[in-house]
Amino acid sequence: MVALVESLTDERYIAMTQIGHPELVLTRRRANALGIQQPNQGDTLRFRVPSDRDLNWIAMVAGQSGLDDANQCSGLPIPTVGKPIHQIAIWLAKTVQAIPAIVCVPLNDHDMSDISALGLTTMPLDLATIALQEAGTQSQVSSAHLPLDAALAGHVHVFRPDNGGPEHYAIVIGQPDMSCPVTVRLHSACFTGDVLGSLKCDCGPQLRAAMATMASGGGGVLVYLNQEGRGIGLANKMRAYALQDAGLDTVEANHWLGFEDDQRDFRIGGQILQNMGISRVRLITNNPAKLASLAAHGIDVTERVPLKVGQTAQNAHYLSTKVLKSGHLL
Repeated sequence: MVALVESLTDERYIAMTQIGHPELVLTRRRANALGIQQPNQGDTLRFRVPSDRDLNWIAMVAGQSGLDDANQCSGLPIPTVGKPIHQIAIWLAKTVQAIPAIVCVPLNDHDMSDISALGLTTMPLDLATIALQEAGTQSQVSSAHLPLDAALAGHVHVFRPDNGGPEHYAIVIGQPDMSCPVTVRLHSACFTGDVLGSLKCDCGPQLRAAMATMASGGGGVLVYLNQEGRGIGLANKMRAYALQDAGLDTVEANHWLGFEDDQRDFRIGGQILQNMGISRVRLITNNPAKLASLAAHGIDVTERVPLKVGQTAQNAHYLSTKVLKSGHLL
């Protein structure tokens, strides 16, 4: 039985301890951030929770508090490598953009026979794996004409993953010639930058500049991916911002929370382009990872179009971190 640390209540946690001794599962990134001695293999690590520790302590170890929690995480034994079920559980947590930390207890045959009375969901591990993999399979569900500031000839196509997850959008700007390499930008949703005009990033200016470039250059396609905060979600993005205010950079903050440098899946953009019949593109980006991901997905990137806008005094450290640690070309 597995439960997300972030949504676990005291009542449920106590009920789980009555079934079996709980284990805490963390990502290797989170364990590294805490300085925990660990084995060499595996991306997930599991710890037997000391019997004198409660859910508040577990939440702190999982990363739901600030930088001070590193000094409060004593009492954890040397971890063992996670099994496939633990890896799938962490994958599930990341998919729903929760803190990637899990509490689990083993179940015996008697427990399994009574599982329906607990109001929980059961699923074979192989089917859970398939369901999570389907997050990358997109189907178009609707489209309509939409006049835009950038171009009166705008058209929005909505795509939805087969597992019912967040929708993604392809916005056709102008009337691009699909027989030639199409000017394309893969833009990850940024509520703070795109909507609020945040000065902590360059996302909003990049979005508007890319649309203007397409409108003035014969048209293009903006693939808007709902992968906020490099794929960790808005709630975790705000947690990361608080950690940055305390002195970490954007990559270190992601690691502190248990995430990778960048959790986005650009293959989704490649599949959307293929669904639209686009196989050759001029990609507006500063991120080499997007070039590599599209190429691996069968999209021929004929040209990289640089996008150098949105630098502010407030995002100078953020942009330098993107260059030094993420390889962005600024």
